[in-house]
Amino acid sequence: MPGSRSGEHHWGVILAGGDGTRLKSLTNLVSSDDRPKQFCPLLDGKTLLAQTRLRIADSVDPYRTLFVLNEAHEPFYREKLAKVSPVQMVIQPSNRGTLPAILWSLLRIIRLDKDAVVAFFPSDHHYLREDKFMAGIASGFELAEFDVQDVILLGAAANRPETEYGWIEPDTTVASPLGHELKHVKCFWEKPSYQVAESLLDRGCLWNTFVMVGRASAFLKMIEQSAPAIYREFESILTLNGPEMEADRMRPVYDRLPVADFSRLVLSASTEHLCVASLGDIGWSDLGDPRRLVTALFAAGMENRWVTSGLCNQCGINLANNVGALAQPLSRN
Repeated sequence: MPGSRSGEHHWGVILAGGDGTRLKSLTNLVSSDDRPKQFCPLLDGKTLLAQTRLRIADSVDPYRTLFVLNEAHEPFYREKLAKVSPVQMVIQPSNRGTLPAILWSLLRIIRLDKDAVVAFFPSDHHYLREDKFMAGIASGFELAEFDVQDVILLGAAANRPETEYGWIEPDTTVASPLGHELKHVKCFWEKPSYQVAESLLDRGCLWNTFVMVGRASAFLKMIEQSAPAIYREFESILTLNGPEMEADRMRPVYDRLPVADFSRLVLSASTEHLCVASLGDIGWSDLGDPRRLVTALFAAGMENRWVTSGLCNQCGINLANNVGALAQPLSRN
């Protein structure tokens, strides 16, 4: 797609600024330091960040892919991103949540391309069916080309009443000009109780992968309407030239910013501007804790030298029970 007319305004943003605190017990054992999970070689000898880059490279031009990072993590990404242009790296002074990370990257992109269509990718996810996932991304880009106002969320088909994920409850069907199955968003459910999760599963609700596609202008409009104070703090960087000037301007802003969650402050308040498309059964996991990571490894048939009973026991994982759980089907279909 790079260089093609249809993809010339397609951009990707890899969100890699998290601290990965929930997985620290495992990443400390694997890497013998405090690196966050996205910089740790946890799956098949590759870091989660490297796997994310490889996954999206055929759909998003690597030169139109931005990385949102945290300044404190520079020792862990310096070598791996040494050939990436500074314009493609949004280096935050500190982690202030997903809203500042997304907003800064959008303002960087729209200054470079006012017609940009942007897809956001968390850097700590795993997909058993990557081809199916990327087909969903291609469809999302197609839809966003036609729809200048709405943002498209990509949900994964749920196969259990998961209480540690966010859920999306779809509403009425959207008339899509391209024939894609698309629905309005009714509401979000964040880490529901088991009883609520069972009800969501029965109603055909989707797991929220936090993968989103839309025009940069549509994202920015949502943020300006739902979080105007934070938007105003960042807006001035539109007039600046170069990442260095942005970093100097943002340092005092980050010092006074509260932690701000994009899902809670923006998505939940903007359902009228959101649509959701189901990716179906793609074997998705957000690898949020050691148990889910080891489960993903066994499901994918990957071998890693650190997956031993001793290491897993240190992280509170019963390996035998984990393997047993994988005997269950990945989906209800």
